Amino acid sequence: MPYLPLILGLLPSFAWLVFYLEEDPHPEPKPLIFETFLAGAGITLIVLGAQYFFNGLVQPYGIAQYSLLSFFGLAAIEELFKFLSARAVISQHLGDFDEPVDAMIYIIVAALGFAAVENVAAAFKAQEIFFETATLRFIGATLLHTLGSGLLGYYWARSILENRQSLLFTGFALATLLHTIFNYLIIRFEPVVIPTTFLIVAALFILYDFEKLKHIK
Repeated sequence: MPYLPLILGLLPSFAWLVFYLEEDPHPEPKPLIFETFLAGAGITLIVLGAQYFFNGLVQPYGIAQYSLLSFFGLAAIEELFKFLSARAVISQHLGDFDEPVDAMIYIIVAALGFAAVENVAAAFKAQEIFFETATLRFIGATLLHTLGSGLLGYYWARSILENRQSLLFTGFALATLLHTIFNYLIIRFEPVVIPTTFLIVAALFILYDFEKLKHIK
């Protein structure tokens, strides 16, 4: 089945998308959700180009490809562009950006679009083991993207509510740090138990933030 890797690659993003949209007390317009998802998917090539440029820029200074500094820089690029893609869409539809929790919803949707492209590429590359690849990315990389972007979205909402732009930078730093630690754990240890446990613990805190924003008008 030539389309099976495509289906399995998209499945993790769609599964998490349904989960988060079900948690939204006042669902956003479906066309806008679709547009945000596509925006997140569309910046994938830009991110790859930026990451390639970053690696070429820092390697002459002795920063190894799999060092913490390298992971931090690459993670920062991903978190930045996922945020920018969501913000670009929202800036054209401010009437639908009317609740604090919307900041988390839209940036998570953009992150899932980004993750979908990664997952499809990984599924085609994995060939015979694309079932296992889809499962690992569901509990690993795709969940990571929702948590990192959700964390940034939480601080994005707070920065608007409290009129403190510094909170947005705090959220960006924390999302990048979360992303960096996960990637480091995958390289340093095996790719399932320790990284997944780390994400589950992080998810408890970030979903709690999500619930807090749901009750703020």
